[in-house]
Amino acid sequence: MDYKLIAIDMDGTLLNSQDKISERNKKALLNAIANGIHVVLATGRIYKSALHYQRYIGLKSPIIACNGAVISSSEDDIIFENFIDNNSLKKIIRLAEENDMYYHFYDKDKFYYKTSKKEFVNYYKYYEENYFSQGIELVKFKNPSEIIDLNSSRYYKVVFIDDNSDKLLDFRRKLSNIKGIAISKSWHNNIEVMNASVSKGNAVKFLIDILNIDSSNVITIGDNENDVSMFKVSGLSVAMKNGDEIAKNHADVITDTNDEDGVAKVIEKYVFRS
Repeated sequence: MDYKLIAIDMDGTLLNSQDKISERNKKALLNAIANGIHVVLATGRIYKSALHYQRYIGLKSPIIACNGAVISSSEDDIIFENFIDNNSLKKIIRLAEENDMYYHFYDKDKFYYKTSKKEFVNYYKYYEENYFSQGIELVKFKNPSEIIDLNSSRYYKVVFIDDNSDKLLDFRRKLSNIKGIAISKSWHNNIEVMNASVSKGNAVKFLIDILNIDSSNVITIGDNENDVSMFKVSGLSVAMKNGDEIAKNHADVITDTNDEDGVAKVIEKYVFRS
């Protein structure tokens, strides 16, 4: 098959357990680019973080961020945005407050979090060490209305984190009663909420339509539930060995783990037939 676009998830897929991109993975991506293939980072991450990694690798291809709520061109121009309606966002946050759920939300380059939640300390070290270096601004608030009502920004995604899987599942059921939103997850202890029409699959379809690429010429690689939608619109879908069972069950093939250069091995085997 003559593959023309490869859409790759970041966390648990392209990035290893230390949030690094191995030299073998980087070489495979650059080799694909050199051969005229679009290599698209397709992540749930905030856009500025995806842009940071794109530049680090040296890619000149579109970016899918926030699970598809933001898409940029190969020149880093935003070509598609889909925000959460502010009324829906207020309902989501009200439900989180009522159920004592940790949450944060973001736009393209700002990460908003509530200072009064002690749980944030458990996650903040990672963000502090990584987000500042990626040019992402961390914005603290005590009352979410100070951000939603008074800030001119619009928001792409809300993330909820809890290590209690039963509590997380129960909260997901409650969220499902709110109209106009899409619910997914990218890690074992999180829930992600976007506008109803947002998904990585819809974003991949948007790109292949404007690039005039047939879906059979697309490879998608991921590890979790939020990757399944793009598996369904590609000619070859690949799940990571370290991935969630839902991703594996929807994939055509399973590659090695993110610590074993699974992404590079897919490209070497199916694109360059090595």
